[in-house]
Amino acid sequence: MATSIAEWSSFFTVTGSSAAALTGLMFVVVSLIAGIEQVRRSPEGVGTFSTPTVVHFCAALLVSATLLAPWHTLILASVTVGLTGLAGVLYALRVVFRTKGLSRYEPDFEDWAWYAILPFLAYGAVLGGAVGLPLDAHHALFVVGGGVLLLTFIGIHNSWDVVTFLLVYRDNPPDAS
Repeated sequence: MATSIAEWSSFFTVTGSSAAALTGLMFVVVSLIAGIEQVRRSPEGVGTFSTPTVVHFCAALLVSATLLAPWHTLILASVTVGLTGLAGVLYALRVVFRTKGLSRYEPDFEDWAWYAILPFLAYGAVLGGAVGLPLDAHHALFVVGGGVLLLTFIGIHNSWDVVTFLLVYRDNPPDAS
């Protein structure tokens, strides 16, 4: 196994542990604010904003755990991380279509950036880094690491965004027009 992956073990331990802890916190938050979403009788917000946040944290955890595993060859690690990146790119596109179909909320530029554009770029980095892993592990790990870190920051931002949105607008939801 290339020493460059071993040199990244602390990074992926931190990002994976953070993603796991933040995933758990999302479950707590969603449980606490579940009543707010039920009052509106619309699962759109959870499916478009909260669920992708958990998916991003889980993807960061999966990639981190994958790269911490004691692989005997970079090819298997590359395929596993690459499939995660590809699934993430496809999922990011699905979120775009869900966001376009919202009926009770009109997303602004910040929503498009944090819920669609940045996740697409993060998963693209994970996928691209995975493709380059067997060819140039040293540089590819920077790309994968950047994607994982971006997914974690996206998740943190989006968690805060969802919670503050629901708390601020729980009594007076914004008009979709």
